Amino acid sequence: MPIPTALAALACGDLSKLAAFYETCISCGRCEEACPSHQPIISYILKACEKRLKEETFKVRTGRGAIQDIEIRNVGRPIVLGEIPGIVAFVGCANYPNGEKEVAEMCMTFANRRYIVAASGCAAMSIGRYKNEEGKTVYDMFPGDFDAGGLVNVGSCVANSHIAGAAIKISNIFAKRNLRANYEEIADYILNRVGAVGVVWGAATQKAISIATGFNRLGIPVIAGPQGIKYRRLSLGKKENEEDWYTYDARTGERVYVGPVPEHLYYVAETKEEAMVMIAKLCMRANDTSKGRAIKLTHYIDLHKRLYGMMPQDLHLFVRTVSDIPITFKDETLDALQKAGWKENIIPDPTLLERKIRSRKNEK
Repeated sequence: MPIPTALAALACGDLSKLAAFYETCISCGRCEEACPSHQPIISYILKACEKRLKEETFKVRTGRGAIQDIEIRNVGRPIVLGEIPGIVAFVGCANYPNGEKEVAEMCMTFANRRYIVAASGCAAMSIGRYKNEEGKTVYDMFPGDFDAGGLVNVGSCVANSHIAGAAIKISNIFAKRNLRANYEEIADYILNRVGAVGVVWGAATQKAISIATGFNRLGIPVIAGPQGIKYRRLSLGKKENEEDWYTYDARTGERVYVGPVPEHLYYVAETKEEAMVMIAKLCMRANDTSKGRAIKLTHYIDLHKRLYGMMPQDLHLFVRTVSDIPITFKDETLDALQKAGWKENIIPDPTLLERKIRSRKNEK
């Protein structure tokens, strides 16, 4: 930050340049240690924002608690088929430069794209602190329904279990997966069918990582912000190794290639732009219908082009049949598939568990 320039402006009575540092300053104190005249720079920044901080108000939607069964019945089918492109859960403490604004911007992006957006704890408060040019918060812009284009605040940090609980309820209500002593089958169902992604956009504390690990065990990928790399516990897939992306077709028992869906379970994004592209990618699942996969690919391609200025280089790995190709990007996608030597694939009834293969049950 250009602190000498701001201090020179302060000497002339201009507080605006110091006030502009408020969002980026993390109060580490290094500027004060380096200052040859030992100025209390952090105090100056807070003083420059004093009026704004005292008068600041913001809205946070009330923490609503668990997602109800009736809500799951309304959205479970389109989530499993891919027609609702995914559930995005924002958690963690965005306590680094511009972190709060980035969480709000990502939240708005995916709510506008008709994903279901959920938040908890500090992330839910960060979303409420952001205001657009009209003075509206993100909660003013989107309904509080657990539905496509909705934004729900499930509650405090410990309420993250309600988000995982929603995925578990989908497996119970729509696939009759027993909730007792049946974690493996529930995780298998979620991994292959429920397009959900968690985003920990802040400090990678032991608590945050334990929550992420709990989501991973259910087959739900988690994206951490740039601070997450410091924990050094990534769970990355390798697209070039096809053997990693095979599953059983529960109808026939054959092992079939389904592609990297999802590619990673714990991933670190350096920027919000990288995170948004990765969210769209990690919401894809092996069970997506052609209509659902086309919807998800539309968001993946569009975000990739907007934020990276080019088509995704791995697009051929996510198109199974011609019916998956988004109409909006048909010509560009066909060109990319041709260059990659793409071959059409089947859409299976995916499972990683041999005991779920129906043909073998019939033989017995």
